Amino acid sequence: MKILYHWQLDVYKISVVASMEIFELSKKFPKEEKFSLTDQIRRSSRSVSGQIAEGWRRRRYEAAFINKLNEAEAAETQVWIEYAVRCEYILKSNGVALHKKYDDIIGKLVNMQNDIDKWVLRGKK
Repeated sequence: MKILYHWQLDVYKISVVASMEIFELSKKFPKEEKFSLTDQIRRSSRSVSGQIAEGWRRRRYEAAFINKLNEAEAAETQVWIEYAVRCEYILKSNGVALHKKYDDIIGKLVNMQNDIDKWVLRGKK
């Protein structure tokens, strides 16, 4: 199947599902975290799918496409997940599962960059 839209990418789909899981879990964070950890983890997790979408729109320009994939904040989200677990806002088992999802996302983004010719649009020669 030819991929025409960013929402058809497996990595995009996984990132949206993971972000929604974080959103649901973060609803239970303490009120004093509203403008710190809650905000950080939600924003970084949402950034992943946002940067994938932006990169997809810029794939005519290899450097811009790669830059957007690199700006996806999957590793940052893993850090906030770790803090949420250490602060006991989420169960360790949930944190481990989410961390693995973001490892999968990072791996898929790296694979896209390693096989860049498959993804970028090339002009006619």
